[in-house]
Amino acid sequence: MSELLAREELAGDVLAAAVRLLGCTVVADTPDGSVAARLVEVEAYRGADDPASHSFRGRTARNSVMFGPAGHLYVYFVYGMHFCVNITCLVDGVAGAVLLRAGEVVSDLGVARARRPTARRDVDLARGPARLAGLLGLQREHNGLDVTDPASPVRLLAGEPVDPALVRTGPRVGVAAAHERPWRYWLDGSLAVSPYRPGRGAPARSNS
Repeated sequence: MSELLAREELAGDVLAAAVRLLGCTVVADTPDGSVAARLVEVEAYRGADDPASHSFRGRTARNSVMFGPAGHLYVYFVYGMHFCVNITCLVDGVAGAVLLRAGEVVSDLGVARARRPTARRDVDLARGPARLAGLLGLQREHNGLDVTDPASPVRLLAGEPVDPALVRTGPRVGVAAAHERPWRYWLDGSLAVSPYRPGRGAPARSNS
């Protein structure tokens, strides 16, 4: 089995951390089984200089996990409907996180299909941030978990760094045009990458 990704590999800039997360595998153990998904699409969100980030206006009770240390889950409820999951990066005290947008299931498909019974195809099981969070069974109680801790119920396996030639980049999904940055990264050729939808104006739909 692959080793855990070291915290130090996430403690640099959010853009480098986002690219490093591509190809890593998130493993989540819950009472109904274990599910693992290889990350194929992510988005970077920085702190004070990124108006699309939850941390843009400073620390709050909701976003405090974003301020570090690196390697922790930042889970939040969005649109009153579903959860989204980020992994924190940068040094302790500086806000930054990478939104996990899509993954490919690399564990038992029976457990995965039971978690996501509405998915029409296996490639859709974790195609989008809400679907990925649902597949992994992650909710508010998982906020703050350390994914670099081997004893954690949610762990981040390093795997091999992906071929840079396969990495594509473009604007983040749902972010207002005024705050667009090419900070979404995905693996070329993966059918699990989610469709791109531009924002419809301010305010930005941060980390969504």
